[in-house]
Parts: sequence; structure tokens; C-alpha cells
Amino acid sequence: MSVAMARAFDHLSLFSSVSISFLLAFLSCFETCYSFKAKHVNLSRSGTHWASAGATWYGSPEGAGSDGGSCGYGNAVSQPPFSSMITGIGPSLYKSGKECGACYQVKCIKRMHGSCSGRPVRVVITDFCPGGPCAAESAHFDLSGAAFGAMAIPGQDEKLRNAGVLRIRYARVACDYSGKTIAFHVDLGSNPNSFSVVVEFEEGDGDLAGVALKETSEGSGKWRPMQQSWGAVWKLDATYQLKPPFSIKLISQYSRQTLVAKNVIPDTWSPGSTYRSLVNYL
Repeated sequence: MSVAMARAFDHLSLFSSVSISFLLAFLSCFETCYSFKAKHVNLSRSGTHWASAGATWYGSPEGAGSDGGSCGYGNAVSQPPFSSMITGIGPSLYKSGKECGACYQVKCIKRMHGSCSGRPVRVVITDFCPGGPCAAESAHFDLSGAAFGAMAIPGQDEKLRNAGVLRIRYARVACDYSGKTIAFHVDLGSNPNSFSVVVEFEEGDGDLAGVALKETSEGSGKWRPMQQSWGAVWKLDATYQLKPPFSIKLISQYSRQTLVAKNVIPDTWSPGSTYRSLVNYL
């Protein structure tokens, strides 16, 4: 091999080593300096993906379906920010109550019914529809009378409600409560040794993957996981008397974001009371 060729190979080897070193250094810096990590999808930033479902309605024509529903929100369903724009849902989307609080847009178009406006309407899952078309179809929304009528052309809501089972389009969307903070409604069955709470008005995902409680005064200072009791009700059974105030940590279901409401449950908490936090996801 000639001297010139040997030098060329040496330069090529040196260039390759430098290039590889530079690339590794760049990737290391990119990961460290910019915290590049795989993230879960954020509903507020993801596109809207429409699918087909069946729809019916229940309760009074302009009402909120039932007073409360199986998620445990009680009469809050007829009050702002729910404002009766709620839905019961079939088993495929209810998922044993894990989807309570999730938000969807629903719409119907003219080829489905002449009174359809085609305008999307946002609804919140607050109830379970266990039988009939709700169980038979892959996806079914049993809407409140108010929500069903809201899909109609203005003035034709009654005609639309007379349609029976309607084919609609639906899409999972982020919940938006216009800046309202998360509220915690203490279940009537709570006592010093067993604490249950309904979590309300989570923006973004709307549903929860996990909830934990921490005693922040004289307690251990450790987060104790709560169990989903039913619907949107989360419960902690202790072997001793819990010591308030309590902080509550939430993990959203869809994007796995964590949020802490510090000292949200006061020393003087009482069953049946609602305590509003200073935080929300958006």
C-alpha cells in the first residue's frame, strides 16, 4: 500500500471516530439538556378522530338524564359546568366507571336525520347504560334530553328527540371547564378511619388512572393509594384514625399527568361537603 493511501485511510479513520464521538455527545446533550423522553398523548393537543356510534336519550326532554347517575356526581350534573350536557355510556366506553368524567364531542348530520345540524356538542360521561342498544352496539351514547336536542337545527330539537335510536359520530376530546378548579366532594359514608371522595371537573383528560392521599399534618407524610370504589368515587380504608389536612394526588388516565391539590381537605372536613382546590390540568 502506498504512503499516500495509508495516510488517506488514517484520515478517514480519524474522521469516522470524531464523527461518531460528536454524534454520541450530541445525543447525550439532547437527552440531558432538553429532557427528551417519550410522552403520552395529550388530548388537548391531539387531533379529533371521529367514529360511529348509536345514540338515544333519557330523562326529561330538556333535562340532565338522571339526578346524578352511576358516576356519583349527584345533582352537580344539572348545574354548571356540566349544565345537563352529560351522557350515559355503554359498557365498551364506560369501562367499569374508569371513564367517568371523560369528555366527548357528538354530532349528527343531515343524511342521518333531517333535523341534524352537524354541529359538534361536548358531553361528559356521568352515567352507565347497561342494556338494550347500549350493550348491543360497539359504542352507544345514552344522552340527556338537553344534550340530544343540542345536536339539532335550532327549533327542531323535539323532532330529533322523536327519532328513536340515532346514528351519530363521536370523538374523544379534552374537557374544558373554563378555568374552574378541581373540586373534591366528600362522600356521606366517610369517617375518620375511611375516607371517600368524588373528584369533579378535571380539565384535559377528565378521567383518572389513580388517586392518592397524604396526611400532611401529623401523619407519615407518605402517599397512600386510594382505590376506585365506584364511578368517580375513590376510597381509602385505614387501620387507624386519619389525620387531616389531606393533600390529594391525581394521575390522569389518558396522558398520565400528575397533579397535587395540597391541603385541599381541611382539619374541619365533614361528610357531604365539597372542597375546591387551587389547581387543574389546563
